[in-house]
Amino acid sequence: MNDDELKRRLTPEQYRVLRQRGTEMPFSGQYVHKTKDGMYSCIVCNTPLFSSDAQFDSGTGWPSFDQALPGAVKLQDDADGSGRTEVICATCGSHLGHLFDDGPTDTGKRYCLNSVCLDLTEMGADTKAGTDR
Repeated sequence: MNDDELKRRLTPEQYRVLRQRGTEMPFSGQYVHKTKDGMYSCIVCNTPLFSSDAQFDSGTGWPSFDQALPGAVKLQDDADGSGRTEVICATCGSHLGHLFDDGPTDTGKRYCLNSVCLDLTEMGADTKAGTDR
């Protein structure tokens, strides 16, 4: 998908974060707090990135995960010179957020992501035995 198509398809905020490596305001995203089970995918290319099982409340104002799905993301030095590690979608190269080594789980990782980059596919009632029926 070329840049003009992305500008038409994405909201201005999504485009700013995903393609211009921006950051959404803390506590403004819909996925800050885990409320539903499912799979988080890249909003641009639909690549599955993170399971809700890996999500935790970091108190930082952004959705946080302790591990990505294997091969789903790439890590690189942040181009702004801050010394942070940038997290990008391995499929389409979209900026997702940053990785920090201060996570509370045994991985020690905190993938700090922007909600506008993600799409949650919820586990349906039919995938949970005996619930919501």
